[in-house]
Amino acid sequence: MSVIALLQTRDGYLWLGTGDGLSRFDGVRFKRYEEPDALGLGGGKVVKLFEDSQGNLWVGTETAGVFLLGPDGKISRVALAATAAEGPVINICEDRAGAVWFAMAKGQLYWYAGGKAHLVLNSTRGLLAENSGLIWVGTPDGRLIGLGPITNTSPAPVFSVSYETPVGKLGFLLPRKRGGYWRLCNGRIQRWTEDRLEEDLGEFPWNPQVPVLAACEDRQGNLIVGTFGDGVWWQNNEGTFDRVEKLPHSFIWSLAVDHEGSLWVGSNGGGLNRVKRQSFDLVAGTQGSTVQSVCEDSHRGLWVGNNSERLDHLTGDSSQQFTNIWSSAPLVPGLTRFSARTVFVDQSDQVWVGGGTELPGILPPLLRLQDGRFSALTNGEPMNREVFAMFQDRKGVLWAGTQTGLARRDEAGWKVFTTRDGLSSDSVRALAEDQDGNLWVGTDWGGLNRFHDGNFEVFRRQMKEGPPSDSISSLYVDPQNVLWIGTSLGLGRYAHGEWTRYTTSQGLASDKIGYLLEDQLGFLWLGSNAGLMRVAKAALNEFARQHTAAESIPCRVFGKIDGLPTSECSSGSQPGACRTRAGVLYFPTIGGLVVLDPSKLQINTNPPPVVIDSVRVDGELQNTDALRTTPPQMVKVPAGKESLEISYTSLNLSAPEKGFFKYIMEGHEKTWTERPGDVRYATYPKLPAGHYHFRVIACNEDGVWNEAGASLAVVVLPPFWQTWWFVTATSLCLLGFVVGSVHYVSTQKLHRQLASMRQQEALERERARIARDLHDQLGANLTQVALLGELAESDKELPEEVESHARQISQTARDTTRALDEIVWTVNPSNDTLDGLINYVCKYAQEYLALAGLRYRLEVPSDLPSLPISPELRHNAFLAAKEAVNNVVKHSKATSAWLRLQLHPDFFVLEIEDDGRGLKAADEKKGRNGLKNMRKRMEDIGGSFFIGRSLGGGTLVGLTAPVDNR
Repeated sequence: MSVIALLQTRDGYLWLGTGDGLSRFDGVRFKRYEEPDALGLGGGKVVKLFEDSQGNLWVGTETAGVFLLGPDGKISRVALAATAAEGPVINICEDRAGAVWFAMAKGQLYWYAGGKAHLVLNSTRGLLAENSGLIWVGTPDGRLIGLGPITNTSPAPVFSVSYETPVGKLGFLLPRKRGGYWRLCNGRIQRWTEDRLEEDLGEFPWNPQVPVLAACEDRQGNLIVGTFGDGVWWQNNEGTFDRVEKLPHSFIWSLAVDHEGSLWVGSNGGGLNRVKRQSFDLVAGTQGSTVQSVCEDSHRGLWVGNNSERLDHLTGDSSQQFTNIWSSAPLVPGLTRFSARTVFVDQSDQVWVGGGTELPGILPPLLRLQDGRFSALTNGEPMNREVFAMFQDRKGVLWAGTQTGLARRDEAGWKVFTTRDGLSSDSVRALAEDQDGNLWVGTDWGGLNRFHDGNFEVFRRQMKEGPPSDSISSLYVDPQNVLWIGTSLGLGRYAHGEWTRYTTSQGLASDKIGYLLEDQLGFLWLGSNAGLMRVAKAALNEFARQHTAAESIPCRVFGKIDGLPTSECSSGSQPGACRTRAGVLYFPTIGGLVVLDPSKLQINTNPPPVVIDSVRVDGELQNTDALRTTPPQMVKVPAGKESLEISYTSLNLSAPEKGFFKYIMEGHEKTWTERPGDVRYATYPKLPAGHYHFRVIACNEDGVWNEAGASLAVVVLPPFWQTWWFVTATSLCLLGFVVGSVHYVSTQKLHRQLASMRQQEALERERARIARDLHDQLGANLTQVALLGELAESDKELPEEVESHARQISQTARDTTRALDEIVWTVNPSNDTLDGLINYVCKYAQEYLALAGLRYRLEVPSDLPSLPISPELRHNAFLAAKEAVNNVVKHSKATSAWLRLQLHPDFFVLEIEDDGRGLKAADEKKGRNGLKNMRKRMEDIGGSFFIGRSLGGGTLVGLTAPVDNR
């Protein structure tokens, strides 16, 4: 792929113009502009990119013209030339008034302002806008013209010419960030301000015959030039130029330096390449060697032990221009097969070399430099196996860690401590002394030993507290008397009797630690098989104090891209790495020795921009999939949807894979979730209905966090049965049901109580009526019988009177029997029916009228319905009918009477008619007590009473009473 144009916009994205169109890069993922309505931009060749002061992205294509992409993602075509004969745009710049200038391939120069383009010149070669306000334009005949300076009040499209000078062969023009501009002209590199030459950097270091199509500045203002045939050349701090090596292609189309200082190179067929200034330098003469041990002598020379048949002594000045000096004196026999695993210079500047040979027991494992020669010791040292570590304590005692035990050398000679003396393992790999005079001894699979006053105290991984592993590779006691332990399973810390373990779970790149070294800036350097790690001691100590195992520790990992020949550091030797008196650090690797001045190490202090890229609900994209659009601010998850996936990104282009993310769904989660730099999405399978706030933050490779990050409001809509209106309606219905139920129960209870009271009252009335009837009728009749009996007894001498009294007694008894029958009929509840009432009325009328000698006629349906009626209705209706029949006999002087029943659905009418003298008008108007009682009785049962003349001139009484026919 050919990357013709490169640009990093202010939001942090890197934009690429290629032969296939426009693409965007966030450090991990590429995204192409593939919208079908892209006006030809999606598939056309993009040859120029430019961002103006308003954040607009100008895109120049080869054949489709120029396009404008606003910050809101809207795209529009810019009308410049009338025809396509002028070729594509080759340069774009913006003046101080905000107008945009375009230089075309055929030489036309356009000034674009207010939505219109104006032709300024017809023949140009080179274009730039200087900070002073001048617009510099090169011409094909070798002149350089300065237009302006442009201000907000400059007329258009006519501009004044402030400078015009012949320059010869103009190669390239580039504005400087600090003012002025670079001029590549006549084979020379020059720095100008307006018409003044500030500095001439000499001739092109690249082939002057190849054209320069791209140039830019790094963050320090150094010039970077991309040639079309001779690669990329980068100006160093001394002002000279270094060729960037190992690029896949030497034909360079485009260059860009990102916000972190990395250089991006677009080549002709070589794709996109990232180049970083190497922080580490490989020490000359050591490349390809497996360096095991480095130590500085009193003359600031370096002794370098290799895991091979060589030993290097490097000397040089402070500029680190070293010379490789071989020992001119012959070494001990067999040294050519001697592997120098450890090189140590003691306090008396004595050089010791420990290691192993192919002839153990014959060739000594420890050598000493004397009189320019390395020789074996002659005082019978007991060591006969490989030496891994050497150390000298504050008292000047020399210690050696060997395959067969811990060796100590003092005035009395050498003494070896083994497992017989309490040492946990005879294979000793690391040594250190703390401020209390304790000697710490690290063994291979035997754990950690503390040696004091001739006694060993053992610390193992299996103990409640101990090192991360029983295989100890390195030990270091810092100025704060904290012991740091490098093991095969992570880093350990021991301070004030407390242990702390650090592994990849806490952010380390590898658990296999080879060597430990501290610089003067408070960083701990860890050599591992996955790269050289740098961790701030402050972060390690804070972790130990807080015991927050869920939090990660910022860890910067250096590898081949930073200048190391390999990512694997050496291990198994002490001393391993070296910090010189000048503070320079040397690190052994399996590919050579590297050097670093930590004070010159470039730290990425830029908090990485964080963007929420896309949101998907059940796999369906919720936001616009355009390249340039406002990130989503809120998402609504419909009811019934399951999965929510939020894709985010960090615009840290220099080392995106070495950063970290942390995110939290506030309202759903209480702790942050941490993810590595290559995992850029968060998934929530099913969120309960509610309102949430998603936040994501990120850090760069140096542990600098963007605490603001990006956020997204998330609203999960509930199903309808969980909505507020449904819950409110349901609550109201439930409340209404409860209130209604309570009201119904209470009302029914009151009704029952009222019915009970009414029944009781009716019962009391009925009892009072029965008592009254018994008193009025039976009592009076019995009293009459008693009186007649007394009269009969007193008139016993008068037979006629006795006979008369007997007849009266007999009649009174019959009346009493009839009254008692009426009372019994009234009290009996089985008679509470319509047919019972009518039959009894008819029976009474029939007997009474027959006794009175009147003709009568009963007009009643043969089949009366057995409709239930109340006792009160039956009683009052009967008494009213009885009164009407009695009135016929007593007052009408009639000879005939009729009793008729008319049935209706809701009531019945009982009519009693006679052919008597009729009702007098005065009596009808005034009314008698009997009539009033009849009317009152019918009204009490909800009926009505009617009395009037019949058609035959007699009297007609109508009794209307309601019935329940349901």
